Amino acid sequence: MAQRKAADCRLFPSEKNCSLYISGTEDEVMDASIQHAVSAHGHQDTPELRKELQEFLKDASD
Repeated sequence: MAQRKAADCRLFPSEKNCSLYISGTEDEVMDASIQHAVSAHGHQDTPELRKELQEFLKDASD
């Protein structure tokens, strides 16, 4: 079974103090994180954003 990954919005500077935590497969977490960054935080879906999000993924503790 593949290691689950996680993205924790609390680790990103934000005016909203967002506390969203996303976990799942790496692809699932990346897809959901990008959608969240665009819809909730007004980011543009760019290669730079994807690279930054990829670097913040951590192994999820199940």
